[in-house]
Amino acid sequence: MPITRTLQELADHLGGQTMGDPSLIITGLGTLDHAKEGQITFLANPRYAAKVETTNASAIVMTAAANGFGRNGIVVTNPHLAFAKLLALFTHRKRTAKGVMTGAFIGERVTMGADVSVYPGAYIGDGVSIGDRATIHANVNLYEGVTLGDDVTLHAGVSVREGSRIGNRVTIHNGSVIGGDGFGYAPDGDGWFKTPQIGVVIIEDDVEIGANSTVDRAALETTRIGRGTKIDNLVQIAHNCQIGENCIIVAQAGIAGSTKLGKHVTLGGQVAIVDHLVIGDNAMISGQSGVFNNVAAGAVLSGTPAIQHQSRLKSAAVFPHLPEMRKTLSKLGSRMTQVEERLGAQPDSL
Repeated sequence: MPITRTLQELADHLGGQTMGDPSLIITGLGTLDHAKEGQITFLANPRYAAKVETTNASAIVMTAAANGFGRNGIVVTNPHLAFAKLLALFTHRKRTAKGVMTGAFIGERVTMGADVSVYPGAYIGDGVSIGDRATIHANVNLYEGVTLGDDVTLHAGVSVREGSRIGNRVTIHNGSVIGGDGFGYAPDGDGWFKTPQIGVVIIEDDVEIGANSTVDRAALETTRIGRGTKIDNLVQIAHNCQIGENCIIVAQAGIAGSTKLGKHVTLGGQVAIVDHLVIGDNAMISGQSGVFNNVAAGAVLSGTPAIQHQSRLKSAAVFPHLPEMRKTLSKLGSRMTQVEERLGAQPDSL
């Protein structure tokens, strides 16, 4: 049955203040451009403020500073966050436990909590422990000794290698591999001798990992993903890395072995970090940056090699003028040579 709420009920849910008719019925959500009557939308970017006047939405979520054009709405401090909470409210589906379905393989000494769902094709190895309300979708592979906490969701095709430990309320999307061997080889003449990877991966509570990402097991100790961290699709986290709490790591980022990220670090898409570095708390590194040195807490870096973002912007402003500057320097060099010849002085004496 479709969810409906009054504008006042939604404002109470968000901790915001209503504008206009608090009894207005809201039936769903939409964008500024495509919302329909009965739906609520949001304004987070001031560049789109003019669309508030023309949108077909029945109500707008916005800040107190925005022009509401006399429309119904909800005033909040963070419209983007508020809209995310409304989206979760309107799309919530009650979970129904399905138990262990036909076609799933369950090994020996497996323990499961209450209300689990294990779909056909899932492989649950020996000694696995699964918490309450876990959902294990088709073709998930849990190797021997894996531990899952409560309310874990593993989507189709996820592989969790032996001994890995996953906390509560963790979601891992399709095709990701947790606990694969770290990339470790020692030179051996003309070849390479594989360094055994005998450590584990620990994923703490409230982590989400996107599709086709990899978190490698440690060589000896632990690769750890801190509580609340969110990892996008196609991310590589190498062996022995320590990722702090509430980090954001965007698609195609790669973090080499034994690197440590502090709390609330943000890595843009395609960021590359070399091994054994320390990235301080609250650091931000923009997309396609290459990081070769430790990063101080709170730093904002960009480029390759990564430097302070403001310095990078200043440098970027100079780049288009380099050909012209080269010509100018060449002309100045020629003039200096002429001056030296006229003065009869040696270049080093000037």
